[in-house]
Amino acid sequence: MSRRPAAKRRPVDTTASATTHASAVTVRHYCQGIGDCHLLTFTKPDGSLFRMLIDCGIHVSITGGPALVADIVADLKKETGGRIDVLVVTHEHWDHVSGFLTAKDLFKDFAVGDVWMAWTENPADAEAVELDKFKGQALAALQGAGQKLDGMQGLNPYMASVRDGLQAVLGFQFGAAGERVRSARNAAAKLSAKPSPTYFEPGGAPQSIAELPNLRIYVLGPPRDKAALRLEEKASEMFPLASGGPFARALASGLKMNQADDATYIDELSPFERNIGTPLSAALNGDKGSDPAVDIGAFTSKHYSGSVSGAAPMEDRDQSWRRIDADWMAIAADLALQLDRGVNNTSLVLAFEFIDTGRVFLFPGDAQIGNWLSWKDLKFQVGAATVTTADLLARTVYLKVAHHGSQNATPEKQGLDLITSPDLSAFVPTNKLDALKIHWGEMPYGAILTALEAKTKGRVIRADDAWLANANGKPAFASPSGSILAVRSAPRDRARGPGGLWVEVDLA
Repeated sequence: MSRRPAAKRRPVDTTASATTHASAVTVRHYCQGIGDCHLLTFTKPDGSLFRMLIDCGIHVSITGGPALVADIVADLKKETGGRIDVLVVTHEHWDHVSGFLTAKDLFKDFAVGDVWMAWTENPADAEAVELDKFKGQALAALQGAGQKLDGMQGLNPYMASVRDGLQAVLGFQFGAAGERVRSARNAAAKLSAKPSPTYFEPGGAPQSIAELPNLRIYVLGPPRDKAALRLEEKASEMFPLASGGPFARALASGLKMNQADDATYIDELSPFERNIGTPLSAALNGDKGSDPAVDIGAFTSKHYSGSVSGAAPMEDRDQSWRRIDADWMAIAADLALQLDRGVNNTSLVLAFEFIDTGRVFLFPGDAQIGNWLSWKDLKFQVGAATVTTADLLARTVYLKVAHHGSQNATPEKQGLDLITSPDLSAFVPTNKLDALKIHWGEMPYGAILTALEAKTKGRVIRADDAWLANANGKPAFASPSGSILAVRSAPRDRARGPGGLWVEVDLA
């Protein structure tokens, strides 16, 4: 395969005082908000450039998402000349891989040397196959529950929140046209010049790249331990993947029973014959029933399903809180948590160490608590020395914040408390307003932002920072400062959409 000439790197921004450090890596973070795409540029000993791309996707809920990703891929092509030495796919979520499908016509002209994935994506790995089976069963059940809830009117507040939560989770699994996330992941895999991706698991010797002799790459996650994949918000709260099977089967069985079209079907659990009474679905739609003395539709509305005329007595008004006909699907909330957190915990987590300085740059994908806690006992053999995760975290000077800054990622005691370098800087791939639209609540989480601001002395960049939308925008902190030597940014073409297109940092 012919090699395209490497694009020339622009001169380093020297708007602040001179620094004695050389740039170890330049990172261009794209600013789609709910989604990840990061271009890492290293300089090889001969002065040419080595490009590593980590993910490329956007959440399905973002208005104009495919167009924004197309702009990103076009910029990647312009910056790299279409040559990516290593493409890292952290995990199988739409907001990390959708671009490889929606912008496949642009990516087809790229030359990609190798694709890196976690062991969880390896079809030849027995444990990965087991996990994939759970994901498939859970997804099918959740999709059925989501469709049924979407078609129901007047849900009580709790079940409405379950419906909204399902929509958010399913947004990680499907595109706007219903494409499965698997097709996007596979499209990324096919970009490799090699027959198949290279799969990684944590521990062992650090990885090396021949063209970058000053770099070691430590694989911290995803864990092999199933308990770590199950872990949700804290060590005492687990959502076992093992129970995902029964959850999925129970939900699927309920859906099948409620959607039976066979007129001869007998529900052995029903206390009444099928031909007795008025179906609830008909009563909810206003069917008066067969008894002229009783208006079943009006009775159901007044005493069970929802709002009636404002002239009615107060006690007869909004009765939707009484509805229980959808409550059997509440189990979908637990199943959705297992699926979402389980997939996030399969994130490929990479720590880049520069040998000459010992400084570390951490890219944890969307790793959540279970993945983070699984690192604490890892040990890596480097010659005669043993490197621990605590040592790597203590030397971390740059952090791509996990899972858009959510509450159940970036732990305190086994995370931020161990990252002690005074040179720490961070990037958060998030857009707060978009997160609210899809009912994610507080993302990025306030306490995590406060801790990061303190640890970095204000050197935190967010994808929705207002200054990124301005051609001459500057962050509030000075550069050089800490691990950041220089900052550059580019706003998006206003005719194409608001906000920044990318922000780029030279890191020492």
